[in-house]
Amino acid sequence: MHPMLNTAIKAARRAGSIINRASLDLERLQVARKGPKDYVTEVDRAAEDAIIEALRSAYPEHGFLAEESGDTTAAGTGERPEFQWIIDPLDGTTNFIHGFPMYAVSIALAHRGQITQAVVYDPARNELFTASRGGGAFLNDRRVRVSGQTRYYDALVGAHVPGSAGPAVPASRYAKLLSECASARRLGSTVLDLAYVAAGRLDGFCGARLKPWDMAAGGLLVLEAGGLLADFEGEQGWMQSGNVLAASPKIFPQMLAHLQA
Repeated sequence: MHPMLNTAIKAARRAGSIINRASLDLERLQVARKGPKDYVTEVDRAAEDAIIEALRSAYPEHGFLAEESGDTTAAGTGERPEFQWIIDPLDGTTNFIHGFPMYAVSIALAHRGQITQAVVYDPARNELFTASRGGGAFLNDRRVRVSGQTRYYDALVGAHVPGSAGPAVPASRYAKLLSECASARRLGSTVLDLAYVAAGRLDGFCGARLKPWDMAAGGLLVLEAGGLLADFEGEQGWMQSGNVLAASPKIFPQMLAHLQA
């Protein structure tokens, strides 16, 4: 195992311990609102601090892009570091504060802009998804692959798109995509959506208006599990645009065709 991946795993498990302890007494949780339907708790902040502390102690020259603390460079130099950790300490905060056990820690390492290491840790299930570029994707040390589904109308698809939280399919560019698969799911945690595509639990995923920390680790997991990723135009600008399609090779072109219909 790559030493940087091993360090990230330790950091993710440390954050997971903080999250698990807090989940036992949610009534005492202090919740703040960052925006409409966007929440943050002291658990998010404590988990992020624990991750950054663990990574910075091992790699003080590295930079960080994290959901709560933003973009920080190594040692305050202002220079773009060669290595940057991209962190979501608790993806699925709304689920967490409701006691709905669908949330995860996400840590990715970018080397000169390319994601090379990925960890997604689900503390509620003790499921650890990992990947190193060129080394495959794993769930608890077992190699995983994207699903073998070939027909879109039999596909189970994850979604994080406008209107996907409600019961009705939106009258928008997503309508055909979400209505013609077997069923669509909104898990409330994009990093788990992508990890589940990598593990073959979902056949595909469509996400809109996402942030880099939502996609970085999960994106590498999908690629290393044999899947495909692109933005809504079928290009590789998903980390910049925040719009991403992820799926197995057979399902991906069908998803893209439905989205562009």
